[in-house]
Amino acid sequence: MSKNGLFLSIIWLCLGAVIYYLADNIQNPNKMHALGTEAEVVLKRGLDGHYRAEALINGQKVNVLVDTGATGVAISQAVADRLQLKSVSAIRTATANGDAIGYLVRLESVKLGGLEANNVSASIAPGLQGDVLLGMSFLGRMDVRLYKGEMTIKPVID
Repeated sequence: MSKNGLFLSIIWLCLGAVIYYLADNIQNPNKMHALGTEAEVVLKRGLDGHYRAEALINGQKVNVLVDTGATGVAISQAVADRLQLKSVSAIRTATANGDAIGYLVRLESVKLGGLEANNVSASIAPGLQGDVLLGMSFLGRMDVRLYKGEMTIKPVID
């Protein structure tokens, strides 16, 4: 390969990396560093209309889909294996795709930006596509508001 060909290849690789980086930031704007450490988290809606974010479960980074319609936190089998979660018992669950079997677990902590909840009930859902659905077993402890394409989550003040 000539010097000219190598130079062009490097330019195309760099251009591809920049396009990938920009597209990822548009589709997934709620990266952990952008959420900060404040007690109020503001999530931006993705192009597909969903609210996705990076969160910490038991201190390890995971990708979550914030789902106010989900009863609890649901974790894919792949993420459960990575987090070394151990099931307490099996349960039958009703999902949008029909009945399924899940496995109950307790999470030491779930952290989204500066918000943290401890001892959160969750289920391992072997058929779950994606990483984690962040449902009401976490969100029910928070004040959640939707307005103009943003979801604001803050602790409940008694």
